[in-house]
Amino acid sequence: MEPHHLQSSSRSATMAENGDNEKLAALEAKICHQIEYYFGDFNLPRDKFLKEQIKLDEGWVPLEIMIKFNRLNRLTTDFNVIIEALSKSKAELMEISEDKTKIRRSPSKPLPEVTDEYKNDLKNRSVYVKGFPTDATLDDIKDWLEDKGEILNIQMRRTLHKTFKGSIFAVFDSIESAKKFVKTPGQKYKDTDLLILFKEEYFAKKNEERKKHKIEAKLRAKQQQEKLKLAEHPEMRALEGKIGCLLKFCGNLDDQTSREDFHNLFARHGEIKWIDFVRGAKEGTILFKERAKEVLARARDAHHGNLQIRNKRVVWEVLRGDMERRALRKIIQDQQESLNKWKTRGRRFRGRGGRGGGRAGMAIRGRAQFQGRKPRFDHFEDRRAPFGRIKRAREERDDRMAPKQRKRAKRARYH
Repeated sequence: MEPHHLQSSSRSATMAENGDNEKLAALEAKICHQIEYYFGDFNLPRDKFLKEQIKLDEGWVPLEIMIKFNRLNRLTTDFNVIIEALSKSKAELMEISEDKTKIRRSPSKPLPEVTDEYKNDLKNRSVYVKGFPTDATLDDIKDWLEDKGEILNIQMRRTLHKTFKGSIFAVFDSIESAKKFVKTPGQKYKDTDLLILFKEEYFAKKNEERKKHKIEAKLRAKQQQEKLKLAEHPEMRALEGKIGCLLKFCGNLDDQTSREDFHNLFARHGEIKWIDFVRGAKEGTILFKERAKEVLARARDAHHGNLQIRNKRVVWEVLRGDMERRALRKIIQDQQESLNKWKTRGRRFRGRGGRGGGRAGMAIRGRAQFQGRKPRFDHFEDRRAPFGRIKRAREERDDRMAPKQRKRAKRARYH
C-alpha cells in the first residue's frame, strides 16, 4: 500500500492534468469555432481577402496566412494546436492538407447560391438584440449567446466613431432557432432587460420612427418659418402675444344676448381684452389677456361646470392653429378700425388752427388764430347766443339810422 503522501500527490497530479485538459478542450473549441466562422456561409462571401486567397490554390489557405487573422492570432499561433483542434471538429466543414500546413473549406460543402429565396431565409434567421453595456466585448456577447442556439454571425453595431452602441444583429442557423430565441420572455444580460426583435421587425420600426421624425422636423421647420414671419410683420407680432388666449362660443342665443352677458360671466376669472359679438348672432369669440384654457377652467369650477348665457346652453372651445390665427387677425383689424373711427371722430371737433390746421402763430385778417379745441356748449341754443346778441344790437342801431346811413353802414360791414 502506498504511503498517504504519495496518494495525495497522485490525486493532485491527476486533477492538474484534468484541469489542463479542460482548458485545452475549451481552447480547441474556440479555434474550431473561429476558423469555421471565417470559412462559413455568412462570412466567406463577404470576406474579400479570404476569397482572393482561396482562388490561388484550389481553395487551400496556408496556416501562415491564417494566424495573421486577429482573433485566431489571439487564441494561438501554434500550427499543431490548430490542426489538432480542426481534426476533432464535428462540423466537418474544414479539410487539412497532407503536410498539415494548409486548410480549406470542404468542396463537398459549397457556398449556397445567393438567390432571393436565400436572402429571405437569411432575414428570417436574423435577430436584433439591444441592452448590452457599451463596454461589452464580442467574447462577452458570445458567452451569453452560447446556450441560445447555433449562431452563425454576430454583428456588434457601432457609431461612426467605432463606439459600441449596445445592440447587435445575430444570425441563427435556422428559422426555428431564431423564433425560439425571440419568443423566449424575460431575457436579460446580467441584470439588464433586453429588447429582442426580428431584424426585419426592427427595421420596420425604425422606418416608422424615421417617418415620424421627418414629419416632426417638417412641422418644426414650418413653425420656425411662421415665427420668422411673426417677427417680420407687425400684425404677426401682435398675434404672437395672443396665441392661446382666444375662446370661441356658440349656441342658441336669444336676441337680447349682449357682450355684457359674457363680460359678467368671465370678468371675475380673467381680464377680457375684446369680445367679438353682435346682438342676434349665435356665435362669437372672447380674447383674454391670459390663456383662455385657464380662464375657462376657473369659470367652470366657479359655476360647477354649468356655463350658460341667459339660461341658454353654450359650447365653449379654445381655438388653435389656423382657425385661431384667422380669428385673431379679424379682431386686430376690428380693433384698428375702431381706433381709426375714434381718431376721425375726434378730429371733427378740433378747432381750426389746431392740430392739422393753419401755421401756428399766424394771424388771419388781423385776428389771432384760434389754438386748440373750440369751447364746448351744453345746448345748441347757447352756442348761438353770443352771436344773436351782437346781431340784435346791430339791428337796433340800424333802426335808429337814416336810410342812407344804414346803407353805408351795411356796406362797411361787408368790405
